[in-house]
Parts: sequence; structure tokens; C-alpha cells
Amino acid sequence: MNLADMLCYADIDQLTRIARTYDCGCGSHSKNELIQSILTVIQRRDALESRVEEMNADDLRFLNSLLFDTRASYSLEELKARAGGMAADGTLVLKAAAEPNVPPAPPAQPAKGSRSRKKNAAAKAEQPETAEDAARQTISRFKRYGWLFNGFSQQTRYLYQVPDDVKRRLCEALENRYSQRLDVRQEPPAYRDERGLLADDLVAFLRYVRDHDVPLTSEGYMYKRQLGQALELMSVGEGVPGKAGWRFGYGRRFRDYPDRFSLLYDYAFHEGMIRENPDRLTVTEAGLAAAESPEPFDPARLYRFWMRLYKKPVANLAALVQWVARLAGSWTTVSSLYEVLQPIVRPYYYDQEKEVLELRVLRMMMHLGLLRWGETETGETVVRMTPQGKAVVTGVNVPDRESQRWDDGVFPHV
Repeated sequence: MNLADMLCYADIDQLTRIARTYDCGCGSHSKNELIQSILTVIQRRDALESRVEEMNADDLRFLNSLLFDTRASYSLEELKARAGGMAADGTLVLKAAAEPNVPPAPPAQPAKGSRSRKKNAAAKAEQPETAEDAARQTISRFKRYGWLFNGFSQQTRYLYQVPDDVKRRLCEALENRYSQRLDVRQEPPAYRDERGLLADDLVAFLRYVRDHDVPLTSEGYMYKRQLGQALELMSVGEGVPGKAGWRFGYGRRFRDYPDRFSLLYDYAFHEGMIRENPDRLTVTEAGLAAAESPEPFDPARLYRFWMRLYKKPVANLAALVQWVARLAGSWTTVSSLYEVLQPIVRPYYYDQEKEVLELRVLRMMMHLGLLRWGETETGETVVRMTPQGKAVVTGVNVPDRESQRWDDGVFPHV
């Protein structure tokens, strides 16, 4: 539903609050007059852009969690979780370093007299608000802006919705704001384009398991010798992870295998192409069919799996991918992309914001064939979306080999 429809179902109290927020300057007794005034103001580009400019990092993260979500409605608990610094499914998004443990102050002794009661009341008012209080205030602000509405039917009255046309206008306002801060460069002298390579390597890995005896350790992962042989078959070289350092959160076998190969391995396991027996890794009937199929592999399947796998550790992953697709239509420096998107990136344990964006988002998008990765003559790292990447992110399924025949910027329905 669009904003005009939702305004018609809103009660006059909410309409009055929205009108006051935008200084509409109309009377609050006529519902039709309120609706017309609100629509006139909100449809102005500067009205939304001014609100976006005033938003802090937490509100920007909350807004981005809604803009690219395909669901039509949200419960209050879901909205509070998102506004309170939690992931969409309610899991905590932890910061890289915990705050030092400060022992709580001893409770104040109740004092006698009216003056003491006033002091206690003032002290209580000065206490910092809780995360739930802050989340409720954010939701209330978005309702006053006309960006969130309660449902109008008996089934949806306790659910919240975002008007479709408001989503589009907010995306345009944010894109205009972000684009002005980007650094665009000419095509670099050399760049990496991995379109089709991950799908080819999946077939190569399945054939390796089919043609070789692949023993597994007691923990269920490949021995270093067999892993090294499999990695030699890959189109992109990766080293065996060392024992030092931490590796968790980005897949079943991320701890045991390098980044790109662990994604490929986890996908094969998830799709039932390989089977981890107590002492051997074997290929299944589905794996044999995939290894021998002449049909090109659909890159969107790997992309969707990566999104499911990384959405918990990478908060706002869907929004980050969509913004990269929108902003990196030309060769754009990674440093300027980070400056623009940093407010909506969250750290994950020892991965700081920059590592999350560059290693877990941009580099994996490159491995998936969505992004080209290059370096300018002055040493700046630059990226640019591939035609296949734009098609896949926007929902157009395109085979790898077909997309390689397209000229840049020429692709269907995008």
C-alpha cells in the first residue's frame, strides 16, 4: 500500500502528529485537509532529505533494515529488536570489544521529607534510558514521520507497515546523499572478474571427491593433504588456514577451510551434493548429476545461499548488498564506499566494521561474480558491479556464461 492509502485508514490523532512534525500549518479538525497537507509536504524531495540528514547512526541502521525487506508487515517486537541494535531474527549483534565491567553503584537509601523525595525523583529522571526505551522512541519517531503505520484490519491492527512509495522515496533520498560522497575513478589497468569461476570450481570439487579417496578427520574435515589437492584445482588460489587466530560465524566449515572454499563446500553440503561419512567424504547422486550436467549453473543459487549463511554475522547484509549494487555502477574506491556505508555496518566479534565490509561483503561479492575488484595506478582499491551482479541482486536470474557476453550496462529488466 502507498502512503495515501495508509493515511486514509489512520486515525486523526496520528494524522495530527504527522502534520505537526512537518509543520503543515493546517487545522486538525478536517481529516481530508490533514491528508492533503501531509501528502503535499512528504512528496517534496527536500522534506525527506532533511529528515535523513538529521538521523543518527542507530536510526539509519533501523531505516536500512526496513527499506530492502520484502515483508509487508512487522510486529512490535520485531521492530524493537531491529531498533535496539539486534539482528532481524532477534540475535544480538555484538560489538568487537566489550565495555569494561563497572560495578553498579549501591542503591541510594530512602530519605525522609519532601525535599528528599524531589531529589530521588530528579535522580530517577536522570537515569539513562534502556535499549527498549530507545527503540520505542525510534519507532514513535518513524510513526510521526509517516514512515510506519498500524494495520487497519482486525488481523493486522497490531502489525506495522511501511508505505511502498515512501520506501522508494527514502531510497532515492539516501542514494542522492551517498552518491555525493563517493570517489569515482577511471577503469584501472588491471582488475579481477570472477564471473562463472565459483560455479566451475564447484564442479571441479565434486569431480575431485568423485575420483579420489577423501578421508576425514575425527572432527569431520578434510586432511591437509587432500585439502591442498582440492585447492590446487580451484580457479582462485587460497591457502590452508593456520591454527592461530579465530575463525567462526561464517559457515559450518569456515573454521577449517579458507573463506571462498568454505562457502563452496558448505553450499555443496547444504544441497546434498556431498556426504560426510564417519571416515570418508563421498559424492551423492545429486552431486554426480551436478558434476556431469552440461547445463550452466545458475549464479543466483549461490548468491541466495551466501545471503542466508552470512545474514546473522553481518547485520543489514541485504541493505549493504543493495547499496553496493546502487552505488558501484562505476569504478568506485572502496575507501569512499566504507565512509558512506560505515554507519550501517556493525562489527562482529574481532571483525571491525572495515573488515566486515571489505572481507565479508565486498570480497565475497567478488568471488560470487557480482563485483569486479581492481587497483588504480596510485594504489587505490576500486570496485564495480558486473552486469551479472546487478541482475542477480535485483532478482533477474542469469547464467554465468550468458552474462559474460553482455556489454557493461546492458542487461534485461535492470
